[in-house]
Amino acid sequence: MTQPSASERFDWRIWLGLVLTGAWLTLGGAYISASIGWGRVGSLDAATLGNFLEGAFAPLAFLWLVIGYFLQRKELEQNTEALRAQSLEIQRTADQAIIQSERMAASERHAHQEAFLRLADTVGNQLGAIAGLLFVSSQGANADGSVSNEEMSKLFSTASAQDPEIFSRRLLELHLRESDPGKRLDLFYGTEVRARHTNNFIHTCERLFARAEEVDSDNILRDALMASGHGFVYRVMKLHQANAPRELADMRVTGTHIDL
Repeated sequence: MTQPSASERFDWRIWLGLVLTGAWLTLGGAYISASIGWGRVGSLDAATLGNFLEGAFAPLAFLWLVIGYFLQRKELEQNTEALRAQSLEIQRTADQAIIQSERMAASERHAHQEAFLRLADTVGNQLGAIAGLLFVSSQGANADGSVSNEEMSKLFSTASAQDPEIFSRRLLELHLRESDPGKRLDLFYGTEVRARHTNNFIHTCERLFARAEEVDSDNILRDALMASGHGFVYRVMKLHQANAPRELADMRVTGTHIDL
């Protein structure tokens, strides 16, 4: 740490006070020599000497009182300025901390969303498999036989390789082509097996939607899922679930999985 210079250690007011004090003492000494005499000062009585000293040093006391006041005010101004600078630094540090915490929160949200997208891909494949089982139960060779085993095999190959929503789209096509409300309901809740597949699909979708809302407060991810093929089938299933018999619609009664 560098040592302060003489001009920094002594304010100009101190120098002025010293000069005036020296001049005042010089004038006082000259006055004593000319008017009283140094030999007679010692013979003055205490009251007279006290009055003389009081009159002689009162101006000096007042002078240094004024100088002290201005010096103290300057020091207070410096302290106030230092406190202001410290306050600005604290505010700047707090702002930096807020920015850093926001960046960390954004990074954490991004990491959660990345993890969710990976999860959504896996769940999407799972939903594709469930939709495929539901499609087989209504359109396969053991149902009405409208789709051959060979074509069903090709559909499953396509679903596992590149398009997990192919069965959801086929179910939507069947639903839209059918005008009879009863047959539309049968597509999803016509048998206990279909009801289990449908309930499983709904249950899986709703858990995925709930996870999407946890990582995305704007619900952009949830809206994107709802606009997918799986999402449209989910909405159709929910409409039919409300009209299906209780023993089939209530997944606590019917269940969601089939033991193979």
